Amino acid sequence: MPQATADLFSSPCLQFKGSMVPLTTLELLYFEPDKFSEELREKVKQAPNLFHNLPIVVGLEKLAEAHSPLDFSLIQTLCEQEGIRLIGVRTDAPEQTSAAQTAGLAVFQPSRGTRNAEAEAPVQEPAPSAAAETGRDEAPPQRVANRIITTPVRSGQQVYAPGGDLIVLAPVSAGAEILADGNIHVYAPLRGRALAGVQGDASARIFCQSLEAELVSVAGQYKISEDLQGEHWKQAAQICLDGEKLTIKAM
Repeated sequence: MPQATADLFSSPCLQFKGSMVPLTTLELLYFEPDKFSEELREKVKQAPNLFHNLPIVVGLEKLAEAHSPLDFSLIQTLCEQEGIRLIGVRTDAPEQTSAAQTAGLAVFQPSRGTRNAEAEAPVQEPAPSAAAETGRDEAPPQRVANRIITTPVRSGQQVYAPGGDLIVLAPVSAGAEILADGNIHVYAPLRGRALAGVQGDASARIFCQSLEAELVSVAGQYKISEDLQGEHWKQAAQICLDGEKLTIKAM
C-alpha cells in the first residue's frame, strides 16, 4: 500500500458537526388519502421545479385526532409519487412517534410556540429579575451578528443567516436560495427563492429593490412567482405577514 494511502487510512474518515438545515414543513390538518393526494398534486403543479426532490417534514401540531396513529408509509408513497421526499415527522405524541419510527422516518420535536398545549396554557406573570430587585438595569441582550453578502448569489447556491438578518448587496439569480432566521434585505434584483423567519419568526420581513422572485416565504407562509406578478413585480417591495396572510407592499 502506498505510504500516502496508508497515512490517509490512519486518520478518521468521518466527523459529526452541528448545523442547522432549514426544511420545508407540510402542516397536516387531517388525513384522507384521496384528498391529500389531490391537493398535493395541485400544489406541485404550481411550482414543479420548487417541489422536485424537495425534502419535507410533516408537522402534526394542528392535526385533528392527533392521537390516532397515521399511516406514514402511505403518506410517504403519496409524496414520492409527486417527487417529494418525506424524511421526518414533527410531533411529540407517543402514538405518532412510534408510527413514524416504524415507517423509518426521523422524528423531530415541535419547536417552541407550535404546540397546541403551549398556545392554550395560561399566561403567568414573569418573576422579577435580580436586576429589578436590586434597582440595577439589566444588561442589553447580546447582539446577533447579521450576515452580509457582497457578491452575486448564483443558481444552485444556498446562503443562510442563522440567528440574524441576511443582507445581500448583489443580485440573487434564479435557482439560488437565500434564508435567514430574521429579515432578508436584497439591494439588487431578487430572482431566486427568499425565505425569512425560517425558525418561525412571524415578524420577519423581506426587502428587495426588484421583486422577480421564484418564491418568497415568511415563517413558512409562501407565495410563488405566479402569485407575485402583480403591481409590485419588478418594483422595490417588502414582504411581510398580516396575521397568517403573506402581503406585498411598495417600499
